Amino acid sequence: MFLNDLFSITDFKSGSETISAAIQIDADHKIFDGHFPGSPVLPGVVQLQIVKEILESFFKRELSLKTMKTSKFLQIVNPGETPLVHFELKFVQKEFLDVIATGTKDETVFFKAQVSYLELNDFGL
Repeated sequence: MFLNDLFSITDFKSGSETISAAIQIDADHKIFDGHFPGSPVLPGVVQLQIVKEILESFFKRELSLKTMKTSKFLQIVNPGETPLVHFELKFVQKEFLDVIATGTKDETVFFKAQVSYLELNDFGL
């Protein structure tokens, strides 16, 4: 988990099918030593993990990625230049938890993704 290590949630709001979370990224985290030295970039896979961890925090249960319909990384997240990122999650819970996620800062969109999650308990784990 990266919550409270790589990032912390500084603002959190939720509705019946939405979550809005602002996160503060620790620009000194060791992940940036290798990605990339002198020019840190928040990896796309980590951005998707942050979405998952925000959802797990909200639903208070462990989730597992089932499918990813789309995933687009549109801008680089450099934690030195952009330590605060806003995540907007829209979800529908039916058989699976279907999520549309967007990461932004002001008018800049960093990523968009459409993913579905299973509860780990669905597998008896």
